[in-house]
Amino acid sequence: MHNAALAEVGLGGWRYQLLPVAPELLAETVPALPRAGFRGVNVTIPHKQAALALATGASERASRIGAANTLIFDRRGGIHAENTDAPALLAALPFPPRGATALVLGAGGSARAVVWALLHAGAGEVLVWNRNPARAGELCAELGGTAVQMATPADLLVNCTSVGLHGERDPFEQLPISAADLAGYRCVVDLVYVGSVTTLLRVAAERGAQTVDGLELLVGQGALGFELFTGRTAPVAVMRDAIRRSGPVDASRVS
Repeated sequence: MHNAALAEVGLGGWRYQLLPVAPELLAETVPALPRAGFRGVNVTIPHKQAALALATGASERASRIGAANTLIFDRRGGIHAENTDAPALLAALPFPPRGATALVLGAGGSARAVVWALLHAGAGEVLVWNRNPARAGELCAELGGTAVQMATPADLLVNCTSVGLHGERDPFEQLPISAADLAGYRCVVDLVYVGSVTTLLRVAAERGAQTVDGLELLVGQGALGFELFTGRTAPVAVMRDAIRRSGPVDASRVS
C-alpha cells in the first residue's frame, strides 16, 4: 500500500519495508532507526503501548489512548508518537457517533483506539467485551466505557478481535453474539479484512445492518500515516487498490 503510494507521488527514493522486532529489542531498535535512514515507522501489536513510552513527544490523541501506531523521527533525534487508528475509524463510519451506543469486541491496542475515538466523538455509551473480562475492565478504567460480559443491542458493533481472519465458517462460536443478534445493531464494523466480505459482515447485511469492512480502516489509517511520513497528500484510491490486490490482512493487528 505505501510503496504503491510512494511511486504514485514520485518518491522513487523512498521505500516502505517490513521490520520484525522482538519486544525485548524494541527499546534498542527504535532510537537507531533515524540513523539508518528511516523517516518513521508504523507499529503493530504487541508494540503499540511500548512505542508510546519510547517517544520523546506525543499527540494528545496518542497520549490519551495510551498507544501509538505511528512514530515520526525528526532530524534532531526526536520521536513523535501518533495514533491514526482513531480518526480512521470515525471517518469510515456511515453516521456520526454522537449520542450513539456502541459495543466494542476486544481489548487490545486497536480496541483502545476505537473506545477512545467513540467517546471523544460523543458516543452516549460504549460497552467493551473481551474473552478476558479483566482486560476489558482495565481498558474501561483507563479510557472510560463500561466492561460487560454479555452482548447487548446497540447502534454500533465494532469487532476488534481477529475472529474471522482465518475464514472461520462460524465466527459466532467465538464471539458473544449470534447471527440473529446482529439485527439489533444499526451498523457493524469488522476490522478484519480478508479480501472479501467476512461472515460477520455478510450476516449483518442480511439482517439489515450497515457495514464497514477492514479495508476502509486500513486505507484510512495508512493514508494518514503516509501524509505524516512524507508531507504529501495520500493517493487514497491507489492505496485502496494496492490493498485489494495484496490479499488477506488483519486490520486489528495492523497499524
